[in-house]
Amino acid sequence: MTDLPTFIAGLPKVELHVHHVGSASPRIVAELAARHEGRTPVPADPEALAAYFEFRDFAHFIEVYLSVVDLIRDPEDVWILTHEVARELARQQVRYAELTITPYSHVSRGIPAPAFCEAIEDARRRALADFGLELRWCFDIPGEAGLPAAEETLRIALEERPDGLVSFGLGGPEIGVPRPQFRPWFDQARAAGLRSVPHAGETTGPQTIWDALNELGAERIGHGISAAQDPELLTYLAERQIGMEICPTSNVRTRAVASLDEHPLPQLVRAGLLVTINSDDPPMFGTTLNDEYAVAARLLGADGGGLAGLARNAVTASFLDPAGKQRISAEIDAYLATAG
Repeated sequence: MTDLPTFIAGLPKVELHVHHVGSASPRIVAELAARHEGRTPVPADPEALAAYFEFRDFAHFIEVYLSVVDLIRDPEDVWILTHEVARELARQQVRYAELTITPYSHVSRGIPAPAFCEAIEDARRRALADFGLELRWCFDIPGEAGLPAAEETLRIALEERPDGLVSFGLGGPEIGVPRPQFRPWFDQARAAGLRSVPHAGETTGPQTIWDALNELGAERIGHGISAAQDPELLTYLAERQIGMEICPTSNVRTRAVASLDEHPLPQLVRAGLLVTINSDDPPMFGTTLNDEYAVAARLLGADGGGLAGLARNAVTASFLDPAGKQRISAEIDAYLATAG
């Protein structure tokens, strides 16, 4: 077999948990900060961003994240960001990605919803033409903004209904933001055909995951690492093969987990869960999807075959159509046969 980093670099992949603004490269963030110098705490020097992206805890991460959101001021910014995210994903051999987007954060800052959706859709079409990458959207409620944000996110999703929209999510802090209160909006989104993919069990315990399943009809769980604390929940998730969007470096950088060596990824895999590997907010956390596969390889003792299995898990857990799933799975198998 080729060496593991080379194998990972060439492995066809699917990314299921990556945030739109959180994927802004240091170069793009610095350029946007320079445009708004004097009106933002974000440094315009790419070198200084590494220190700016050192997070004390999850609350501090949210504070920094929202300061970057503030840099996105018009539809052109939205288009550039989306296209650049696609470029970076394609560079890592990502064939399909479900990008978590928080339209409320941009519409509430003055970008009209139709213009916002037009920008991401145009960038999605260009990403397919330019990079061969298929993008889809998860419209995400920012939990810290409460129920008005849920109402507005649903309104934008159902009224604008961009072609790439496949799912409805819930992000932001979990502590003090109980999942059950969002049930009416998830019920309406699911009735309209959107899939349910809330964050749960990242910085809170297993009950948050149970709430996401029972109250929000979750079909995949964003993070979900606290499932490792509940044997009954592990059995439930394994039996139903509910996709788990695991982001190891993110969990360490936000202090949800003390260190990579203490990450529960191996326990989740041993329990038979449908584990997928993802990057979350890669530039902010100093990582890439390729890096996360390397972390998974170390934690799991996985070889090329094991990593290809994780890549297939992401295909299985995705909301791609059956033909698309078959195509990418076949590409993964063919790659393993030649490079593995």
